[in-house]
Amino acid sequence: MSNLQIIVNVAVLLVFVGILYVMNKKHVKFSNRVFAGLGLGIVLGLGLHFIYGIDSEVLAKTTSWYNIIGTGYVKLLQMVAMPLVFISILIAFTKMKIGKNFGKMAALILAILIGTTAISAAVGIFSATVFDLDATQILQGDAETERGQYIEERATGLAAPDLPTQIIELFPANPFLDLTGARSTSTIAVVIFSAFLGFAYLRVSRKDEATAATIKKGLDAIYALVMGVVTIILRLTPYGILAIMARTVATSDFSAIYNLGKFVIASYVALIIVFLVHLLILTLSGLNPITYVKKSAETLLFAFTSRSSAGTLPMNIQTQTGRLGVSEGIANFSASFGLSIGQNGCAGVYPAMLAIMIAPTVGINPLDPVFLITVIAVVAISSFGVAGVGGGATFAAILVLSALDLPVALAGVLISVEPLIDMGRTALNVSGSMTAGVTTARVTKELDTTMYNNKELGAQVTDL
Repeated sequence: MSNLQIIVNVAVLLVFVGILYVMNKKHVKFSNRVFAGLGLGIVLGLGLHFIYGIDSEVLAKTTSWYNIIGTGYVKLLQMVAMPLVFISILIAFTKMKIGKNFGKMAALILAILIGTTAISAAVGIFSATVFDLDATQILQGDAETERGQYIEERATGLAAPDLPTQIIELFPANPFLDLTGARSTSTIAVVIFSAFLGFAYLRVSRKDEATAATIKKGLDAIYALVMGVVTIILRLTPYGILAIMARTVATSDFSAIYNLGKFVIASYVALIIVFLVHLLILTLSGLNPITYVKKSAETLLFAFTSRSSAGTLPMNIQTQTGRLGVSEGIANFSASFGLSIGQNGCAGVYPAMLAIMIAPTVGINPLDPVFLITVIAVVAISSFGVAGVGGGATFAAILVLSALDLPVALAGVLISVEPLIDMGRTALNVSGSMTAGVTTARVTKELDTTMYNNKELGAQVTDL
């Protein structure tokens, strides 16, 4: 009987996949198809949850089959992440107007990314304090304990003895190894390696324009090829979201989520406040924040549902250049840097809230001014090198909690609500990088304000 039930469950998923495929054939807007996949996934997940229960063997085997589509989609995003970061940085150098604005542009992007992460940490602290979050109040089950043990084991391999050693770990001793994503700091290492190649290209362009033109032509061809792969993967998004949401909802422990509801609410309050900070930055730059919200909504929705900053990279760049009027060089830099530096949600809000929650368990007063300043500083510094596809928040939490000498295992108590919170964190990460790009373009006078203010949404990478 169980095998028949599994077959029926898989068949229902395939029927929903068929619905999304028909919507695609009828040229339904991409964002609407993503919403449809999200909604169908929630409905399917709820049905499986209430029919079988989370401890059912049938459900476990069913979700294994669902993972072919859901986890397979995530792995495809991971597959293209490093090549995309690598080529996007290089292309940024070939498209950048080199001059007095170059150093100002790079410094401003980094300042906004890191500065907003520090602000995010402060907001996370504020939210955790207002909601009186305390890790000692959360009951730990088997899943939380197992997750805590995993985080402890991972922390053993990640934690460097001191800050200088952590900084050294960012450098790419073997860039080919880092292109495989083998190290926890591989993303920032690839960014650094790409930047070196980019500066080398600039040297060549000053001395030998013909050779530089050949290099640029080759890079453009590789970029087109990688973007072709990205486009194929993006077409699969509604199906991936469908399977991921069905599995997530079906296997969620709603009682645990209810118990952790205060943390979920506190997290989203913090994320919304930081998003409002992004809009304030744009307003102070003389831009209409409502226009930004309208034109970035589709990209932020994709980030929210896919939970992948790296997977959102091509849409991030296209939104900046095709809708918000940012020059190609600045858009590529801000979007690529934003994958590994200053992720406001995963590397800012989240680890700061964890630190405030966990501090009382070791007798530290979370409201001690010195402790608060230390948390913000550590979060800002540790925001370098956070991975853009899966596990970035865990990595950031490990670095911050280890640096503060807090027990990292307690981060596992939130496993039940991780997927729910990670959606908002990822969307905020992407918004932070787009805000850095738009603001930098505005300050350096490379923003096409006519395009930005145009009421038409403009082109999007997902207009397939």
